[in-house]
Amino acid sequence: MANSIDVVGAGARRRSPEATADAARGARTVSRRLTIRDKKNLGLGLLFISPWIVGLVIFVLYPLVYSLIISLTRYSGMSKPTFVGLQNYLTAFTDPLVKISAGNTLFYAGLAVPIGLVVAVLLALAMNRNVREVAWYRTALYIPSLVPAFALSFIFVVFVNPRFGVFNQFLTLFGAGNTNLLGEPTSAKIVIVLMAQLAAGNAAIIFLAGLRNIPVTLYEAARVDGAGPVRQFVSITLPLLTPAILFNLITGISGGLQVFTQAYVLTNGVGGPDNGTLFYMLYLYKNAFSYASLGYASALAVLLFVAGMLLAWLVYFISKKFVNYDVAAG
Repeated sequence: MANSIDVVGAGARRRSPEATADAARGARTVSRRLTIRDKKNLGLGLLFISPWIVGLVIFVLYPLVYSLIISLTRYSGMSKPTFVGLQNYLTAFTDPLVKISAGNTLFYAGLAVPIGLVVAVLLALAMNRNVREVAWYRTALYIPSLVPAFALSFIFVVFVNPRFGVFNQFLTLFGAGNTNLLGEPTSAKIVIVLMAQLAAGNAAIIFLAGLRNIPVTLYEAARVDGAGPVRQFVSITLPLLTPAILFNLITGISGGLQVFTQAYVLTNGVGGPDNGTLFYMLYLYKNAFSYASLGYASALAVLLFVAGMLLAWLVYFISKKFVNYDVAAG
């Protein structure tokens, strides 16, 4: 037995590095060869996803490339575009309304996204209760997220009306006077932040799926060790929900940077008071369709795209330190 092992070992040692590399390349070539069945499956797969590919090209890639080209021109939508190079981008960096709108957008996203994550986790915990009526609870908690933002904004206009709104009627019970929440820049933004929480049902469904995926045995072991509900949430639930938190954080940031409908409806497209709700997308919209500056609006859109990609990359980079994909590590 020892001699046979020595012979095999000697044969392995006699193989040159070049021969080993050639053998590895040959194995990879064989593995890359597609059989007729594989080619047929590939063709069927591409056929089935072709509507998505066509939609991606027409509604995402083409507008992105077209916006990039138009951003280098002065274009009103009626006359022929005039090439101006990077002038639109230089104007954007010196435009005071761009700074105001970007600040308003960051204020909104900085509040709406983390608050929305907390609300969504609480809703998911409520949806995960082991009671007979849980299906009704889940439906009731999810339904507000189905209301379109346009309709929801009109509801809030009535809700915060300074004369007959429900909010002011509630304040009068405590002797407070009428308050015009939409008449002050900061409070107007906070109203829109609170309005966004009614859409937390979408994120709550994803958190609910994450909660249902956590093994019950982990909680049983924690209870045996004497861990209470709070300790279980901090040590088990929260770490194992981090993949869902990452997903909802990315989508929340994307939605937060594109807030538009609520401010447009609540302020009739003005962005008041005192530009307090002039969000970046609203200012972009006004440049494109009110001021007929499609070239400048396209430059603003490109800058928003770059900012969104940088924020997403930053979140993904930071997520390496807190996102846990290993159940056993919980």
